Amino acid sequence: MTGRLSRPSPTTGGNDSPHGPGRHTALTVAATALAVLATGVPVAYATLGSDTPAVSQPAASAALARGKAYIETRLLFGTERPDGGPAVTDRQFLAFVDKEVTPRFPNGLTIQDGRGQWRNSHGVIERERSYELILLYPATESRVRDAQIERIRDAYEKAYAQDSVGRLEERTTADF
Repeated sequence: MTGRLSRPSPTTGGNDSPHGPGRHTALTVAATALAVLATGVPVAYATLGSDTPAVSQPAASAALARGKAYIETRLLFGTERPDGGPAVTDRQFLAFVDKEVTPRFPNGLTIQDGRGQWRNSHGVIERERSYELILLYPATESRVRDAQIERIRDAYEKAYAQDSVGRLEERTTADF
């Protein structure tokens, strides 16, 4: 064997031969697994009995080049008030989004309903309805967006007597 994958011929043996289809499949799987580990993305697979290479380099390169650098910020808003006041309603939260978030992020956002748990400033564990607000923006805008996000957090804390608004951030790529 010369170290390359080859199609078995009738003279090199069948399933019991070291040069048979079973060996071809095992080498294809191994090569594909190594390619995924090396590139971090799935790659095109070879089909048994085809003359295509085990890994399609153009497919891997195209997947790596897709998208631009973005930041994904997730804000976690609780609805129960530590002072015992009434919980924030859907209507109040959507009005807050219209007033404080949309003007700063007019290109779009995502809101998800949730259930959460939080130990408040008095040490009491509160189970509450919550909202997750997802913002996605180019990484080049991160300095400007950081200040805007902090204003949103401060405004919600003050408007609804909240101890905190959780913030999670992650670098990602996005393609629209």
